[in-house]
Amino acid sequence: MSGGSFSRVGVVGLGTMGAGIAEVLSRGGLAVVGIEINQEALDRGRGNLEGSTGRALKRGRLTEEARREILDRIALSTDFAELAGCDLVIEAVPERLELKRRVFEQLDRVCRPDAVLATNTSSLSVTDIAVTTNRPAKIVGVHFFNPAPVMKLVEVIGTVLTEDGAVARVADLVRGLGKTPVTVGDRAGFVANRLLFGYLNQAAAMLESGHATRDDIDAAMKVGGGLPMGPFTLMDLIGLDTCLEVLEAIYQESRDRRHAPAPVLRELVTAGLLGRKTGRGFYSYDKTAAQAAQADAGAAQATADEAPRPVVGVAGSGTQAVAIVVAAARAGSEVRYVAGDDDKAQAARTELEKALDAETLARVRGGSELADLAGCELVIEAVAEDVSVKRSLFAAVDDVAAPDAVLATTASTVPVIDLAMATDRPGDVVGLHFPEAGGGLVEIAGTVVTAPGVVDKAAALAGRLGLTAVRCRDRAGFIVDALRFPYLNDAAAMLEAGYADADSIDAAMTLGCGYPTGPIADLDRLGLDRAVAVLRALYAESREPALAPAPLLEEYVTAGRTLR
Repeated sequence: MSGGSFSRVGVVGLGTMGAGIAEVLSRGGLAVVGIEINQEALDRGRGNLEGSTGRALKRGRLTEEARREILDRIALSTDFAELAGCDLVIEAVPERLELKRRVFEQLDRVCRPDAVLATNTSSLSVTDIAVTTNRPAKIVGVHFFNPAPVMKLVEVIGTVLTEDGAVARVADLVRGLGKTPVTVGDRAGFVANRLLFGYLNQAAAMLESGHATRDDIDAAMKVGGGLPMGPFTLMDLIGLDTCLEVLEAIYQESRDRRHAPAPVLRELVTAGLLGRKTGRGFYSYDKTAAQAAQADAGAAQATADEAPRPVVGVAGSGTQAVAIVVAAARAGSEVRYVAGDDDKAQAARTELEKALDAETLARVRGGSELADLAGCELVIEAVAEDVSVKRSLFAAVDDVAAPDAVLATTASTVPVIDLAMATDRPGDVVGLHFPEAGGGLVEIAGTVVTAPGVVDKAAALAGRLGLTAVRCRDRAGFIVDALRFPYLNDAAAMLEAGYADADSIDAAMTLGCGYPTGPIADLDRLGLDRAVAVLRALYAESREPALAPAPLLEEYVTAGRTLR
């Protein structure tokens, strides 16, 4: 593996990130000079390198010989003069502008005039660093993701001052190291952090507003959003102080309220509760408490598994209605579905026959008479997203549903309260939102008139159907869509501005943040029309300019096209 035009590379700062970068460079066959401020810090850096490569050895990802070669290619020193022979030097000190500027002043003095100097900043302006040097044309950003030996993405950043070819040379080096470079301009947060931290900050604000609990938001985004971890678990892992620093840097540039740090985040940082590294952040990392919570969750699931399955009624015959019937029948429930007419009922039956085996299908009965819903414990409305149609249906269901039945709407952009007030029993009405058709998550929203115990009853019924139920208030987007679509909208706006192309944006989130799908691909998967509808509802409710659909989305919906 070759470093191309770079054969000797310096790394300043050997904390977790800097040591990881040094390891990546050495693995690529390059001679590396690692610099720290004093002997104590240098010893810690050596420990970071030995620890990381030692874990790789233990897991069988390195041989003892390969490990020794990697470590031998890294020369460690506290003397900046050792960087004089380097072709490229990467700064990886803590995320403080004045500290980085001081480092670059020293690099300016000791490095060759033709050497490229790079900052691994994740949120600060590369230009702000470059202008304090005597060689701004030689300054680039090279943002690795933690842990550097594992994560494939590297954002390579040029400024308006960077000379032609410097960014391309660094991108070639990154590619030669087996990483995927994404080349972008100097904008706070670049691609990945700008998109990620807007979402994380919104989750913190959602918690603070009382819209949903910490656990329900995390569960919703894992189970319903398909993410590797929930936002609060992720913020605790990153470090709340780091989250605050990144958000402040992005907000200073964007002045977008989505990036203004949520007060709860600042409060936790001020109190020294920084997440996993201090033992407490949004969560407490006391093992006894965690084990007790896990035991409680296991007991609750066992109870749900043993409970008899409810009789479920579904009003509707479209894709979502069929998906709900399938899920309920597979869970062991008797299901009654009612379509608008006999032809629609038969069309739904045809789809159900494709999805279910004969034994499961025997538990399903369909027709066009609402009276078939009598006797159902849970009646779910799943018709078109039209408020007048839904209100009319709820008024009619009111006459046939059992007195103790829970009435639920799958509305995603219509307030639940609007539909509840169309009935004579608004206390029995909840929102029952499936962010993914046929998925394992259901969001349950009560209203100001929902009777005590009805949301709990709905959650219990959902649990008996094998679904993960989370609770929230009756607000546009519930939890998943309220967090997911603004993030996707940010990505669309980034694409529209020409800051990065679709492939780069998607690579940033899949390779840099571990998302299963990139945002541009996700918009096409979920549907641009759905994205626009949810964003319009969010904007109408909040009047936040950042929540208005990006003009690009509106344009593509009008044209009937996807983004790719």
